[in-house]
Amino acid sequence: MSSLTPQEWHGRAISAERAGDVAAAKAAIEQALSEHPGHADLLNTAGNLAIRRGEPAEAAEHFAAALKARPGTLDFAINLGIAQTGAGFPREARRTLLDFAEEGAKLPRYCAAMGHAERAAGDPAGAARWYDACIALDPAHARALHGRARMAIERGEADAVERVDRALAINAADADLWLAKAQALDVAGDVSGARNIAEQIVQQAPGWLEGLRFLAQLRHAMGDVDFTAPYAEAARRAPQDPNIPADHCAVLAGLDYAAEAVEVAADAYRRFPDQPHFGLLEAINAGAAGDDAHAESVFAELQLERADRWLHEARHRIRLGQLDRAQELLEKALAEQAWDISAWAMRGIAWRLAGDDRASWLHEQAGLVSLLPLVDAEAVLAPAIEKLHALHDGSPMPLGQSLRGGSQTRGILFHRLEPEFAALQQAIRATLENYRDQLPSHDPTHPLLRHRDTPWKILGSWSVRLFGGGDHHTAHIHPQGIVSSACYLVLPEGRQPGDGALEIGRPAPDLRLDLGPVQVIEPQIGHLALFPSTLYHGTTPFSAAQRMTVAFDVVTDEDSLP
Repeated sequence: MSSLTPQEWHGRAISAERAGDVAAAKAAIEQALSEHPGHADLLNTAGNLAIRRGEPAEAAEHFAAALKARPGTLDFAINLGIAQTGAGFPREARRTLLDFAEEGAKLPRYCAAMGHAERAAGDPAGAARWYDACIALDPAHARALHGRARMAIERGEADAVERVDRALAINAADADLWLAKAQALDVAGDVSGARNIAEQIVQQAPGWLEGLRFLAQLRHAMGDVDFTAPYAEAARRAPQDPNIPADHCAVLAGLDYAAEAVEVAADAYRRFPDQPHFGLLEAINAGAAGDDAHAESVFAELQLERADRWLHEARHRIRLGQLDRAQELLEKALAEQAWDISAWAMRGIAWRLAGDDRASWLHEQAGLVSLLPLVDAEAVLAPAIEKLHALHDGSPMPLGQSLRGGSQTRGILFHRLEPEFAALQQAIRATLENYRDQLPSHDPTHPLLRHRDTPWKILGSWSVRLFGGGDHHTAHIHPQGIVSSACYLVLPEGRQPGDGALEIGRPAPDLRLDLGPVQVIEPQIGHLALFPSTLYHGTTPFSAAQRMTVAFDVVTDEDSLP
């Protein structure tokens, strides 16, 4: 016999939440469900409580159970779609919501939820359509206006600044919208206006990392020597926030300021001795800066037993020539994260240094590294090149990337509206399938070939324009992908062999190894270089003129990688 009715339990849980007792609210709804199992409204309440606690995966379980208990309930389906998107499963959210499209399309909340799911699933055009549908039903819908403004920036729409202003008119207190305004102004060429807003954001919210990162990017693009100064000021104003120095380290290290990153990490470790991650950052950057003794001393005292520590200490051991110890550490890292791209890349280097035949199996099988003619190159290249030059003229060198000089387009290139880029993407997709067709057979033990026959998709896309005289990519990997790329659009006329070549497999400079590339690709206009993401790659400098490429990463088409 239940002690309380479902309605009474609902009231008790909500009252506890409103009083700030989150644990009591959770306990109340759990007791309610134990007394009234399968009660649709209580399950929905449990989901709403979990969402507000920041636990979308748990919320999705409750909403799914509510929908099962009362099929066809639109409100439950919308809640479930929102939770699935928040939990990192936007495609599942889209499938959930599409079952209710006829009825739901009449409701702003449904349209906004579909917009969020499409955006998270990597479909900006779909997101824009659903946000527009929501705004048509409710012109003052704050989240839809916000999302639509973000899509306008991402897709390079001419009215991006206007759309941000419309969203700000409804919600002027939203810091992310002010950041969007700064980003939109930067794209539109008003760099001083963008910097003014970014500085105000950082002044008002010193711990907001996205604002700090954007301001550092602007300062770097404008030639400020101390472009990370806002991080130091933010750390002074918010000394209790460990995320500020952690991000400060990342920005410095991303542009080869390893010695400066050591100082930031060491200071943070003194201030946050219970956070050994700062010790790891200190050791990583000390090694990258060439101070192996400093790195060794930190690793010797570091109380941190997890995969990233073992990976970075393996890198340190490789520098010291301690291959056996490096391989032991890599085995530990891969035992915890079996398909980590960075660990496999380091394992490949260790195998090469040790003369292990598995190095050839990993990276030297025929077809793994290929230079293929781009499908429909004659039709798609010239229009895309013209548009890309216009983008590059207003694009900076990015933070935290492999680029040393030159410029890189902002955002995701293939999310933009220009049909020239859509045609280029289609040609690349077709060429990618040609690459897949000539790969070695499926191998469940190989980090790329285990995915040979599963669906692939493009994650991220960008263009790089370099100028002769020193611009280049330093050797790096793309740890989010399974296949990496370079599509050649512009090359210097009369270039000599080796100028601006793509070196596949040469280790990163900080490893200080006398180990050459596995393969050198001489660029050809209208061709696409494709290779496993576990291979380090970089370019050699060239002497004159321009070199322009488009690149992207390939991932498996899984919901966990939206």
